Amino acid sequence: MLNASTVVRQGEQVDRHSEQASSGEPSAGLARPPLARIAAAIRAERTRAGLSLTELARRAGLAKSTLSQLEAGTGNPSVETLWALSVALDVPFSRLVDPPRPRSRVLRRGEGVAVPAEQAHYVATLLSACPPGARRDLYTVHVEPGTPRVSEPHSPGTYEHAVLASGRVRIGASDDPVELEPGDCVSYPGDVPHLCEALEPGSSLVLLMEHR
Repeated sequence: MLNASTVVRQGEQVDRHSEQASSGEPSAGLARPPLARIAAAIRAERTRAGLSLTELARRAGLAKSTLSQLEAGTGNPSVETLWALSVALDVPFSRLVDPPRPRSRVLRRGEGVAVPAEQAHYVATLLSACPPGARRDLYTVHVEPGTPRVSEPHSPGTYEHAVLASGRVRIGASDDPVELEPGDCVSYPGDVPHLCEALEPGSSLVLLMEHR
């Protein structure tokens, strides 16, 4: 339930990253890549694939020393490096950076796990990873103040992800919804009663439904 949620805020990273790009220093407002988790994920996926350190480095086009540092948790991985490794390992990029998923979690603007590019003023922040075997449908939703929209449980395994574009809403599992402001994202189970209530006129959001 949402009382065990993880809170992250996403947005505005690119501008702050751009301001500091010339110095080569990461933006102070950005969450640092989770090095220990990335290191453990790379080691686990390399072991699963039955690849040596040398072979994985070769397939990913990396120096063996670079890969060794990443697996030791002492490297500083870029988007390009992690994408190369995900391709070489034949796994989604998200598997190398996404934390274990709690039942529900709120992603708030400005606090996500942000991974910058090496040369461009570009920062990628993962909001949600699609688990194996899932199907996703994407919607835009416009909601006005008044009677909340209360939904009955969908099919077992359904999960919903909502990113607020404008206004303010209260959304999530009916017994523990959360308030979102523009740029915030919440993920919650859709196979329990859930609701969406506009707290300001002109509220709109992007809703992604994930079906198992």
